[in-house]
Amino acid sequence: MKVPILVPNIFDHPFTYESGEIDLKIGDYVLIPFGKSKITGVVWNEFEKENRKKFLLKKVISKLNIPSLNKNTISFLNWFSQYNLIPKGMVLKLLLLSSEAIEVIEDKEFKKFEFRNERKKFYLTEEQNNALRNLNTEIHKFRVHVLQGTTGSGKTIVYFESIKTIIDKGFQGLIMLPEIGLTQQFEQKFKDFFGFNAAVWHSRITKKNKKIIWNGVSTGKIKVIIGARSSLFLPYKNLGLIIVDEEHDQSYKQDEGVIYNARDMAISRAYFQNIPINLITAVPSIETFENIRSKKYKISKILNRFKDASLPNYEIIDLNKSKLLSKSWISIKAIEKVKKHLKKNDQVLFFLNRRGFAPFAFCKKCLKNYLCPNCSINLVYHKYDDNLLCHYCGYKGNLKRKCNDNNICDFIFSGPGVERISEELKKIFPDQKHVIFSSDTMNKKSSSNILEKIVNNKISILVGTQLISKGFHFPSLNCIVVVDIDLTSQGHDLRGAEKNLQLYHQLSGRAGRSGKPATVYFQTYNLNKNMIVDITNKNPDIFLEKELEIRKKNNLPPFQRFISLILSSENENKLQKNFSFSMANKLKEEGLIREEIKISRSSVSYIREKSIRISKPDKTLGETLKLLNRSYKQKIIYETLDGYGDTALASGVIGVPENSNEAFGIMSWQHD
Repeated sequence: MKVPILVPNIFDHPFTYESGEIDLKIGDYVLIPFGKSKITGVVWNEFEKENRKKFLLKKVISKLNIPSLNKNTISFLNWFSQYNLIPKGMVLKLLLLSSEAIEVIEDKEFKKFEFRNERKKFYLTEEQNNALRNLNTEIHKFRVHVLQGTTGSGKTIVYFESIKTIIDKGFQGLIMLPEIGLTQQFEQKFKDFFGFNAAVWHSRITKKNKKIIWNGVSTGKIKVIIGARSSLFLPYKNLGLIIVDEEHDQSYKQDEGVIYNARDMAISRAYFQNIPINLITAVPSIETFENIRSKKYKISKILNRFKDASLPNYEIIDLNKSKLLSKSWISIKAIEKVKKHLKKNDQVLFFLNRRGFAPFAFCKKCLKNYLCPNCSINLVYHKYDDNLLCHYCGYKGNLKRKCNDNNICDFIFSGPGVERISEELKKIFPDQKHVIFSSDTMNKKSSSNILEKIVNNKISILVGTQLISKGFHFPSLNCIVVVDIDLTSQGHDLRGAEKNLQLYHQLSGRAGRSGKPATVYFQTYNLNKNMIVDITNKNPDIFLEKELEIRKKNNLPPFQRFISLILSSENENKLQKNFSFSMANKLKEEGLIREEIKISRSSVSYIREKSIRISKPDKTLGETLKLLNRSYKQKIIYETLDGYGDTALASGVIGVPENSNEAFGIMSWQHD
């Protein structure tokens, strides 16, 4: 009997095999010969398109002892492939552990994940109980429910109760977090509530644990997963609920390799599984807010902090009046305020959303700076590691370079990073214990020890990036100094204002959680106080309403779609004249686009990026690609269709012209 088998590889179609005497059905895992190797495949729900060439069909070697992949999951993976322009085989690779599946593992390996009802008793407020009742409605069919709550209001406890309801009914639950660094503190919070360990899934867990968890999820022996983006693709046997914590967080966007938005894909998976999904946030993303307004999503709100703790006060430090310390980025007034807080045994956070020591290093003799050879952007100097780092592609370099006169360059470091601020504070407060809280320091093995010291107030001064704003609970933190709010208010990011609202609302929420008075101080040269009023308003919905009106008036997302086309060639003139220019004109003739263009030089080729506004919103990505196919001689490799979801994200090289040194691809098809 012939069977279609999908393999975890670049191919966008299954291969046909002979099953022989093995009884196979859709979703079964099998071992098959592939080339000179033996690999894992899955019996798929469609055959490859008929090929005129005749091949001798190979036989399936064996059926693996793993519960079959359910049909809903297969449907989701097929849709994901189309929607994101990813070959089906590469999507299967997201689900498998590289190119293998894990057969049954001994039960003893799952002991620590065993469900035990030994949890502590938690008492919910009236607001929390009302929210829980709403979350627990329609638990056996698809719906999207937003739980919006003030920072420190106890949203986590509410959705923990919701997960318990699901577990009690025999289903599995998935809790998605935006950052790996959040999992350590969250694990303990989970154990305190449930009395057992959740399985944690992210890129840095050991290969052995990945095998155990993968098998435990596929067999249903593991009931709850706490995970990053990739946890969405695990082969759940009986998934009953998805939680997306901090749904607004930009970290849910995977922008390397297989590109997708994990929040949106989680909504889609819930749709295909016909299960509920809860989006958790203090300030919804603009898309989520619009979906709430249009009644697509339901919402519950918790307006008060737990145990009636008050939100922090806000104070502006005008840098036009309060001078900075000599060779420092900290004002004299800020130092005075911090000293008062330290006397009260308050923990203090200096916030600057910039990693490393300095964002710009150049020689004062030859005036040359350091650029990333891959991205053509400034390399950031990290003093603690004594290297130069690209924060986009991860390229590492060093400072050793000869000047024009063949002597060593004499470097100047421009601008502050958290390492630089930390050095300054050690001089100002030599008797206080300091720590840098960023992805460079908190994703290491020692970070759990650092977290424990912070929670127990054994570290007085924190210097942190945006990572610290994401769900951490520090009971003694009652003073936050925003070193440079002007930095985040600059630039031309479509989402700039929205991101600032979310960032500073979350950041201020770290303070005053134990009930003591707390204050957030903003250092600024900008006397436009309306900006700070907007981002610190206790009701963020006011800002979101205004932002949506601006977006609607100017035909911006979520009311109109954007595409970013990335084009490349080894010949700049050819790229300019023959390739991108002709394509742009064709698209304009069709009335599809308006465009913004830039050319940059990479180590490989010239890159031309087109940010395209789709002038006809009813056009699907598939239709747009067909138009591109007509406008330029090329072969379309992948196409996508608009499926379920309110935002879309497509990626990957989709076209290859006749000259292989040139290419164009859809970088993103999305609402931003």
